[in-house]
Amino acid sequence: MTDKFQNDINNLVEEFNFKGGREFKLIVLFGLLGDFDSFEYAINLKNFIDNDQNKNLDVFAIAIGNKNGKQKFCKFTGFFEENLIIVPDNKIHNNLKVSRGLDIGLGGWINMLLMLSGINSLKTIQEVIRGYTGDQKAKQIYSEFEKIDVFKFLNFTGNSFKQVFGDGYLRPFELATFRLNNMNEIIQNWSDYILNEKYLPQRGASFLLNNKNQVIYKFFSNDVLGYSSNMRDPLGFLSDLIKE
Repeated sequence: MTDKFQNDINNLVEEFNFKGGREFKLIVLFGLLGDFDSFEYAINLKNFIDNDQNKNLDVFAIAIGNKNGKQKFCKFTGFFEENLIIVPDNKIHNNLKVSRGLDIGLGGWINMLLMLSGINSLKTIQEVIRGYTGDQKAKQIYSEFEKIDVFKFLNFTGNSFKQVFGDGYLRPFELATFRLNNMNEIIQNWSDYILNEKYLPQRGASFLLNNKNQVIYKFFSNDVLGYSSNMRDPLGFLSDLIKE
């Protein structure tokens, strides 16, 4: 790891006062607030914290967005407002060499659609398919009694998945349902979540720091729906590295 990269992270911690009081801190760079990955990652982090797995961890995030989008994002995902910084552009991402995604010169929408089809985003199709087929090696998302509301007219509970597919693993259509619900929220509040469509392809990154603010783990995303090196267990790196 270069001294410049470590210095850039140190400057980020100072600039946004990412102090925290725990042994480790996770700094996440989201792309746009309205990116699929931003929503999914934020919800997973919120659940990780709720499950009392964060005794040694402070979590901070930076996203491209505005104040209204931040409020709605945190209300929907449960991510802490005080730990989310919004910025108007991708200068921080560029400084840290985070992938800007595909750019063929025809605008953010075209670039994003091409990435969703797998162009310059090789793992995306595999991840989309997994959302529909399920995954025996991944955890289930919905508990038996959890209420699921898709597009305000399709209402059911997690028991529906259990009755048809059993439980104890990621069931078919479960992840797709979760992502559809996120997409619905984004579409309904598009102007708040999508600050500028040119940033739609912008990918994110994760940096885990120890109590000396030294980077002990980093991951740079290159794919849509690829915010972790292991999407079967996206936060597995935290469980492995911050054990008490």
